[in-house]
Amino acid sequence: MGRSVEIRFDRRAIGLLVTLGLMVFAASLRAQTSPAPGSAPKTDAAPAPSAAQSSPTVPSTPAANASGSNLSSAEVASHDTSPTFKVRVNLVLVRVVVRDQQGNVITNLKKEDFQLQDNRKPQTISTFSVETPESHAIVTASPATVTQAEEPSSEAPEAAATLPQRFVSVVFDDTNMQTQDTLSVRAAASHLFSSMAPSDRVGIYTTSGQFSLEFTSDRAQLHESLLHIEPHPLATAPGVHECPEVSYFQADRIVNYSDTQALAIATQDAIACSGGSIPASAAQALAQTAAEHTASIGDSQTEYVYRHLEDTLRRLSAMPGQRVMVFVSPGFIVTTNTREGGDFIDRANRANVVINVIDARGLYTPDMGDISQPTQGSPLTMGLRSAYLTEAQFAQSDILAQFADGTGGTYFHNRNDLDRGLRNAIVAPPLSYLIGFSPQNLKVDGHYHVLKVSLAGKQKFVIQARHGYYAPRIVKDPVEAAKEEIQEAIFSQEEIRDVPIDLQTQFFKTDQTQARLAVLTHVDVKGIHFRKVEGRSRDDLTFATAIFDENGNFVTGGEKVVEMRLLDPTLDRLNHAGFTVKSSFEVKPGTYLVRMVVRDAEGSQMAARNGAVVIPY
Repeated sequence: MGRSVEIRFDRRAIGLLVTLGLMVFAASLRAQTSPAPGSAPKTDAAPAPSAAQSSPTVPSTPAANASGSNLSSAEVASHDTSPTFKVRVNLVLVRVVVRDQQGNVITNLKKEDFQLQDNRKPQTISTFSVETPESHAIVTASPATVTQAEEPSSEAPEAAATLPQRFVSVVFDDTNMQTQDTLSVRAAASHLFSSMAPSDRVGIYTTSGQFSLEFTSDRAQLHESLLHIEPHPLATAPGVHECPEVSYFQADRIVNYSDTQALAIATQDAIACSGGSIPASAAQALAQTAAEHTASIGDSQTEYVYRHLEDTLRRLSAMPGQRVMVFVSPGFIVTTNTREGGDFIDRANRANVVINVIDARGLYTPDMGDISQPTQGSPLTMGLRSAYLTEAQFAQSDILAQFADGTGGTYFHNRNDLDRGLRNAIVAPPLSYLIGFSPQNLKVDGHYHVLKVSLAGKQKFVIQARHGYYAPRIVKDPVEAAKEEIQEAIFSQEEIRDVPIDLQTQFFKTDQTQARLAVLTHVDVKGIHFRKVEGRSRDDLTFATAIFDENGNFVTGGEKVVEMRLLDPTLDRLNHAGFTVKSSFEVKPGTYLVRMVVRDAEGSQMAARNGAVVIPY
């Protein structure tokens, strides 16, 4: 949602514009920015830096000069538009946690300590950062001050804005959990909320989508929500037998791997469950049909789980502060959906989301089936069917381990103290290393690339990192890719400083229920890379603003592009003073987080800052 941007120039800037012939613009600008009779002046949120005080403010629309020449002669203008800036290089992010033999996290490693291979080919690490829970704390700009016409000047100073510092999404995989899983998980999950801090917000979600509770700090509401956790499978209900019975794992072997042994077992079972009344050829056709049906249902269920995990990740990615996803699941078989897991891990890393995984089965031994529901299969195949069942139960754990390893999370499994695992699951690792590289000559073929992270020294440390990634299948449209990139930056808490900016806020209460919130972004022009064209320094800056409430919900926002076509005298002046963009939003009284992202077109650089403001009721 776009908002107007108010533009003003100080006396020095106006003088410069006069020399350039922009008399009409200067006159109209003074008329727009003069306060109406009896109106209260707007004051800055905090004393502004001297550069910001003397810097011009960028015009909201292009203006014609006195001679009525073309609008393109303006040196600085801004307007609502879709982002058209250049896209950064394809970056693969790998989160790494390094521990010693006692499980303690190693905290003193540097970029040169790591080595990275992509399909056994050494890669150059281009980005490196050290991540801690403290590094994701919301660093806010100067707090705003109240400007109200009817408030007495002796009003007590406003309290600093207090915002949640950690958001936790607890996702229960009720699509794959059995009844015994949900009973033990519900009892253990009640201990999870005991480790919540006052600044924590927890949301409850399910992979079936049957129940969800948005982020809250109300522990009573969170405890009550656990009563809604129960199995919601898409597959055939327990106790309903088909002829022949084919497990999802066995069906995958038949359909996707042409496993003759798996098909022979299903054929023998088809003969047995039909009472031996059909010939072998008909039994094999029946087995093949059953396998395809089971595989289809299983694939649909796995796809269903991924879609709800993505929805939850998207919601969590929009939250400020530290982000943690707790995935409580017995695991599931990944067959044709292998790419989904890699893409999910990649999105989590880009959003700085750590996934801690709890195996809902607890301490378990291979399950040989429910003796209360005897199978209709052949006794001759019982041993082989049990072997497939055991192999499937171990395979269920693979995806859980990948989620944890790939995002720097913990994998709590094969233990009965689920309450302890859940209690510790809302925290991220004390320290992790986020390294990135740009694959050279990457083919757009969708193939899987194996990653290996190692240390340059001979230390016997345990390295936890993602196992690989998938190459893209298609080349994204640059404009669409740019939109995705700026959206990721908006819904991120990361402070980015490619372009030097300062952020301040101010507000004016129009009445008891409404206020006008102003966001002022001062840009240091010396940090911008211009392109010289026809004697002018050119660049376009995209300013994207998002306002969130105290629970991390998006309230409003806007996007502007500032087009700069600067003559040398103007550029010299702005190199000393910079300029300020002011955007205004109508909001209600409350506590808000302000997120500002600035991106330039020529240098492909980005800046991002956070601010906090309390507007009293």
